[in-house]
Amino acid sequence: MALAQAPQQAPAEDALKQIIDEGNPAYLDWATALIDRERVAKLYEANGYRLLWSDGAKPTTAAINLLQELRQAKDRGLDPEDYPGNRLAYLLVDLIDSPHASVEQWALFDASLSLAGIRFLSDLHYGRIDPAAVGHNLTVERIRLDMPTMLAHLATAVNVALAVDALEPQFTHYALLKRQLSRYRALASEEGINELPPLPGAPAAGSPAAGSPAAAKSLKPGDPYAGAAQLQRLLTALGDFGDGPPPAGEPAPSASSSAVPLQTLTPPLVDALKHFQSRHGEKTDGTLGPATFAKLTKPLRERALQIELTMERWRWLPSELVSAPIIVNIPQFRLFAFESTTDSEALIRQMDVIVGKAFEATQTPVFSADMSYLVFRPYWEVPYSIALKEIVPGARTNPASIEKHQMEIVRGSGDAAVVMANTAENVELLAKGVLRLRQKPGPNNSLGLVKFMLPNPYNVYLHSTPAQALFGESRRDFSHGCVRVSDPVGLAQYVLRESPEWTREKIQAAMNGSSPTTVTLKHRIRVFIVYGTALATEKGNVLFFDDIYGHDQRLEEALNSRRPRSAPISGAAAIAGPRRAEP
Repeated sequence: MALAQAPQQAPAEDALKQIIDEGNPAYLDWATALIDRERVAKLYEANGYRLLWSDGAKPTTAAINLLQELRQAKDRGLDPEDYPGNRLAYLLVDLIDSPHASVEQWALFDASLSLAGIRFLSDLHYGRIDPAAVGHNLTVERIRLDMPTMLAHLATAVNVALAVDALEPQFTHYALLKRQLSRYRALASEEGINELPPLPGAPAAGSPAAGSPAAAKSLKPGDPYAGAAQLQRLLTALGDFGDGPPPAGEPAPSASSSAVPLQTLTPPLVDALKHFQSRHGEKTDGTLGPATFAKLTKPLRERALQIELTMERWRWLPSELVSAPIIVNIPQFRLFAFESTTDSEALIRQMDVIVGKAFEATQTPVFSADMSYLVFRPYWEVPYSIALKEIVPGARTNPASIEKHQMEIVRGSGDAAVVMANTAENVELLAKGVLRLRQKPGPNNSLGLVKFMLPNPYNVYLHSTPAQALFGESRRDFSHGCVRVSDPVGLAQYVLRESPEWTREKIQAAMNGSSPTTVTLKHRIRVFIVYGTALATEKGNVLFFDDIYGHDQRLEEALNSRRPRSAPISGAAAIAGPRRAEP
């Protein structure tokens, strides 16, 4: 068999080596992707420089199937232009139609498909962007896949689509989000689907004040609204009106027409509006105000983009969990404590959280760390920047004001630090950073009655809070960066679940004790602080959250600029073969 192939393999080997050595930017812009070029070289070297995607001057079934995957990359939340399946398909058609296509021409198709395939598999498994490139610190231990070997296996796979599926994040909620992506793209293609008449008093479209909600009147249940019928059609299409959302991947049925035009915010319409508000992080009052109106009329292609960007962030996480983690989703203001490595909602404890204010200096960072201990009745070690800005000015006028905040000036580190007198001299030493400030334990302590420690470069951790009223707000970015939890007792029970002696009663007693108590966890818990503005639920809903820190915009910009696109060329030009170096 090897002897029979030898005459054909020699020219294919020469052609492949020349394509790889020269980089051949003529078709897929290899010059800007050195690592991909190196992977392709490794692929063909390991496989004896054989053509992987053709057999007897015709494409293999795997080649046809891989081309289809590249052309439909958008269904997996990727950009098909990064893996130009359509252009490769045109090249293949020209090859098939050319009875005298050379081995060199088939080699160009083969190498180009391999390069596109490696890019595609790598992007699908690891993500297109390194999270560090957009300022995130997600350290994830994961098995590094040998992409050339993976592609070689794909070239002989019976079911290419199934093999590609296995490289995506193996989470239920990733799969749910992927199915909803096609649904929202279909909704976005329906012209005028979320065009609604403006609210009473709103500036007319095209006027200088258009888009300003200042003068718009909020409509309450029962109020007349000229766009009530259009609103019902929209909420039906989105799955908020009627029997709820359709199964993921299926479009919602159209609203039935009525003999009497809908002209008011009827009770069923108000219920649908509340459902919509709940999905979009709004106060669920059933009132059609400027904020809700803006979200109803936001282009649905932008909702599809939110799903795409969140899918990219899923790829930054471990493809499979090895231990039950805690995940905090910043723009959702929500914490998820997993009971197992399965992301089943029935096995996840959830609670509301408060995150950092939407200013650069106070934003909660995106990172991962291990929770290793918790402290009941903690001191709050006031950060120097906060002490200098918020405490020192008043203390310079009245040093006794420090005590009013239930704080104390101390020298040294740790809970055993020496307490200093509240004098003008010590206030100045505090301002210089020689001394430090801490708040005493107790119900009014800014950390509440327990803090959950996960050592990290940002000094960010989870803790309770005396400001419980803030959890009643729909948007909860109020902290200096740490994450405040709404159910500290429940979270303490969760993290101490391997220590049965720590009953709920004992936890509450420690939180209300007389001094700080530190408890080391038997096993560390991985904590992921993430940022996703879309979430698909098991009930078929899609939740959308505001991009409070602008991370979506930065990620979109990074994706758009990560790789220069090749200029389109015709199949005839591509089939000409590897481009020679200029003399």
